[in-house]
Amino acid sequence: GAGPGGRARPPPRRPGLALCAGCGGRIQDPFLLRVSPDLEWHVACLKCAECGQPLDETCTCFLRDGKAYCKRDYSRLFGIKCAQCRAAFSSSDLVMRARDHVYHLECFRCAACGRQLLPGDQFCLRERDLLCRADHGPLPDGAAAARGPRSPALAPDKRLCFLIILI
Repeated sequence: GAGPGGRARPPPRRPGLALCAGCGGRIQDPFLLRVSPDLEWHVACLKCAECGQPLDETCTCFLRDGKAYCKRDYSRLFGIKCAQCRAAFSSSDLVMRARDHVYHLECFRCAACGRQLLPGDQFCLRERDLLCRADHGPLPDGAAAARGPRSPALAPDKRLCFLIILI
């Protein structure tokens, strides 16, 4: 058996008749695919709910609300997405974070001038757009405290918050 991120394996057929989570029919085949303790499929019925790709012991299978997905579609539909380009992340992507937003490294750049923001740079976050210090202007009084607890000087305007990227 397997859960999200696990591999679907056909266990030997056990006594009793199981119902297929895909077609709803009884599984009388010598093998079935069990993806979680209570969800079983005919080998031919376990397919990605989005693209229809067959899912078997050779590929990763992800479950959500009783539906099975291939890795690509699961990431696209339910994975964390870059706040700038809205694309999903792969496991090999390097990311940068600003508050509750996550960005691809190459997307972590000033929305006005396009300059990539690097560790140590000061920037402003407006909604999901990043602005370098040069394009937004000097830090308001007390903004340096944004490294730790929120500065009282920033509290009135919650759309603006200067942050320091730390290594």
